[in-house]
Amino acid sequence: MKQIIIFLFFLMCSVEGKANYILVSMDAEQTDHLKAYGMTYWVLEREIEAYWLLNYRGGSFAYPFHQTFERECKTRNIKYEVISDAQFNGILNEIAQPEMNMDAIKLDKAPKIAVYTPDVNQRGERIQPWDDAVTLVLTYAEIPYDVVYDREVMEDKLAEYDWLHLHHEDFTGQYGKFYARYKNQKWYIENQKNMEALAASLGFDKVSKLKLSVAQKIKEYVIGGGFLFAMCSATDSYDIALSAAQTDICDWMFDKDPQDPDAQKKLDYSKTLAFENFQLKTNPLEYEYSTIDNPFRNVRPENDYFELFDFSAKWDPVPTMLTQNHTRTVKGFMGQTTAFAKSQVKTSILVLGENKAANEVRYLHGELGKGQFTFYGGHDPEDYAHYVNDPETDLSLHPNSPGYRLILNNILFPAARKKERKT
Repeated sequence: MKQIIIFLFFLMCSVEGKANYILVSMDAEQTDHLKAYGMTYWVLEREIEAYWLLNYRGGSFAYPFHQTFERECKTRNIKYEVISDAQFNGILNEIAQPEMNMDAIKLDKAPKIAVYTPDVNQRGERIQPWDDAVTLVLTYAEIPYDVVYDREVMEDKLAEYDWLHLHHEDFTGQYGKFYARYKNQKWYIENQKNMEALAASLGFDKVSKLKLSVAQKIKEYVIGGGFLFAMCSATDSYDIALSAAQTDICDWMFDKDPQDPDAQKKLDYSKTLAFENFQLKTNPLEYEYSTIDNPFRNVRPENDYFELFDFSAKWDPVPTMLTQNHTRTVKGFMGQTTAFAKSQVKTSILVLGENKAANEVRYLHGELGKGQFTFYGGHDPEDYAHYVNDPETDLSLHPNSPGYRLILNNILFPAARKKERKT
């Protein structure tokens, strides 16, 4: 029955004289870039293949024409064009020219997405008083996702997902190093109590040991072929936790005993994904984990931009997909981990975006085993300095956000199973 439905669908789309494709341009003329990603995901969910036209009009999307798709584009206020099969083949021929830095990538599966976050407590209240850019943009773009946390990770539930995002987590077990400013706040006290109870229920005597085990499980997920995306403190704290597997970097207020005075000497950088040669910030009252977060940043907000690198679409489709945008210059934004010091980034890592003036990396990508990972510095691309208890960003006010587009590039990236052009 399923094969018959698909056959009838394409039969309707191929009637001579009919327009056969919907082209969603992603250049500066697009009315809502963010919902355009969600629309493409919606098409893939219906097991219809789509095309990602790399570097063509800002990284446009195309899929077979159907009235249902056209109606959905209108509902989501997405700018689109209905083009004939001949016009679409003309675009593919233009893209295929050797001198054109473009390519057509076929998307054939809607990736199953998980977001690693504590989400809410038993009373339905948010556990942490800050939002998360990824869950905000997934919700706005209408892309479905599941929530997982430590218990699901330890029960090997990650194997059910193609793509995993790490919420602004502290994998070192130091509760975000919020102790100095927020130790008397209800949310901080409750979070520490809940985490200690969760660790005990999973057989760990310390939260830091649970977080290390979770980090190692996530690493196994990537090695096995998973796609990992992280922002802000979930980037550097993750690598720090992996490197500190054989020592204790937590002071007494975090785990009820002192930190190892020789912890720095015991770090193993070979265990990390992206960073090396960093120095720990061992003062528990300092709101910083290590020197990974660029320590010499002297950038005025009005001058805070980073540049996306250009890659060969035909020879380097992965970084090309990850950097698709309608601009190569992206407004910077801060976070607990704002940017990565260049000297601490491993030479095996591919830098996707950087602020050369500040000598910092803002966006990077790497491979591990059969899987891949992307780290993105900063907290919220449309909130320059997001603070605890600040209201969440209203993305309806930022439908063309270049910074948020980078997140959604990573969402669709796992759907590109193979490099193939229409013939």
